[in-house]
Amino acid sequence: MFAFFKSLRKSVRRAVLPFAALALAACDPAAIGGITAGGPRIDTTQPVPVALLVPRGSGQASDELLANNLENAARLAMRDLRGVQIDLRVYGTAGNAQTAAAQAAQAVNDGAQIILGPLYAEAANAAGVAVAPQNVNVLAFSNNTTIAGGNVFVLGSTFNNTADRLVSYAAGQGKDRIVVVHAQDVAGQLGRNAIQQAASRSGATVTGTVDYPLSQQGLIAAVPRVKSAVDNAGANAVFLTAAPAGGLPLLSQLLPETGVNPAATQFIGMTRWDIPRQTLDLPGIQGGWFALPDPNRAGAFRAQYESAYGSAPHPLAGLAFDGIAAIGALAAQGNAGALTGAALTQGSGFQGASGIFRLRQDGTNERGLAVATVRDNKVVVIDPAPRGFGGAGF
Repeated sequence: MFAFFKSLRKSVRRAVLPFAALALAACDPAAIGGITAGGPRIDTTQPVPVALLVPRGSGQASDELLANNLENAARLAMRDLRGVQIDLRVYGTAGNAQTAAAQAAQAVNDGAQIILGPLYAEAANAAGVAVAPQNVNVLAFSNNTTIAGGNVFVLGSTFNNTADRLVSYAAGQGKDRIVVVHAQDVAGQLGRNAIQQAASRSGATVTGTVDYPLSQQGLIAAVPRVKSAVDNAGANAVFLTAAPAGGLPLLSQLLPETGVNPAATQFIGMTRWDIPRQTLDLPGIQGGWFALPDPNRAGAFRAQYESAYGSAPHPLAGLAFDGIAAIGALAAQGNAGALTGAALTQGSGFQGASGIFRLRQDGTNERGLAVATVRDNKVVVIDPAPRGFGGAGF
C-alpha cells in the first residue's frame, strides 16, 4: 500500500499543482460575477461561425494530444447535427492567457459568433475579457467556477455539481451526518466548501472537517483526528476529497485500521474512483460511493470516437463534443438569438457526450451524474444518472 501511494506521488504533483495554480489565478471583475443574457444574432440560413480554442503550440506533448482530441470530438459532434452546419475554425492558444486573448479577439474579427474553449482557467478568463466588448460568449473547457459569469460559461465538471449529487443521495439514504476529510491545498478546500454548501441545501449536517498537509506523514497524523471527529459527533458518513493519485489509497487503508468502520460510516469520494482502473482493487474503498457520468452515454461516445479515430478519447475530449452539441441544438430551433446567454441557459439543457447537462445563469453548469459503489473490485451503479432535469439528484 505504501509503495502504491509513493508510486503515485509524482503524478499527484502534476494533478494537484496545476489545478491550484489555476484556482488561485486572479480574475478580471469584468468577466465574473454577473449574469448575461446577451450575445450576437445569427443568420439561421447560414453555417454558424464557431471558434475552437485549443492548447496547441505550447511545446508540451500532452497539450498537443489534448488539442487534437478536442478538435476531433468537436468534428465528431458536427457529424451528428441535423439541419445545422457549423463553420468551425481552430486557433492555438499555446496554453497561455496572453495568446488566448489575442486568438479569441482574432477569431471574432474573423467572424466567430461564439468561442468554444480554451481549457486553462487563466486563458479562458482572458479570452472572455477580450471578446466581452463584442458581446460574444465563451464556453470554456475549464471546471474552475471562479472564472464563471458574465460572458464566460464553464463546461468542465465542478466540485459543486458532484457534491450536490452525492450529498443529496447520501441524505436520502440516511447518511446525513458528515465528516469532511480534505487536503490543505486549493483543491481540497474547494471540495470541502462544495460539500458544506451541498449539505446546507439537502438537510444534511457537516459535523466536522479534518484537513491535512499533502504528505504521507500529514495523512498518517490526520487519521486519529478523523476517528475522533466521527466518534464525537456520531457521524455516519466520511467524505474524502482525495484523488486516487493522491491520498485516497493511504486514507482508505488507515481509516478502517484505526476503527472507522465502513460498514457503519459510509465512505464517499469526491473524485472518480474508477480512474485509474487499479484503484478499484483497493480494499478500503469496497462499498464506498462516488459519482460518475452516465456510463451508457459515455460508453457510446467512447465507441463512436474510437470508430472514427482509432483510439480512445482523452478524458476531456467530450467537453468539445458537448459545446458543439449545445450550439447545434440551439441553432436547429431556427432562433436568431440561439447564441445569447438566455438561450444557452435554457432549463431543459442538452444531451452531451456523457449525459445531460445544462448551463446556469451564473456561468457554471449542472450535469446528470450517476452514483456508483465499488463491489468486488468492480463499479456498480446504485442510482442511475437522470435522463432529464428535475429528476433524481437535482
